[in-house]
Amino acid sequence: MHWDLHDENVLAADRAPWLAIDPKPLAGDPGFDLWPALANNFDAEDVRWRFDAMTDVLGLDRARARAWTYGRLLQNSLWETEEGRPLNDNDLEIARRLRGTPG
Repeated sequence: MHWDLHDENVLAADRAPWLAIDPKPLAGDPGFDLWPALANNFDAEDVRWRFDAMTDVLGLDRARARAWTYGRLLQNSLWETEEGRPLNDNDLEIARRLRGTPG
């Protein structure tokens, strides 16, 4: 897994159409890694199609990927709370938008 995959860590490259940089490598379920791509350049209307595109292209089980994304949202919310910051409205909207995804 990359752990920090967002648009500032993806570059055009000669050896491939794109190159992911600055990984924080972890071993685990690939569904764990979707949240940054849903939160980056957030637009509520894009959440479902981004999720659909990533699970389709990566061949992920949608229910499992949704559950891992909820786990990342919870993790991020706990970090914010521990730091005395309010919950991130975008993260809450991602959770709401994924709630109705089939699969």
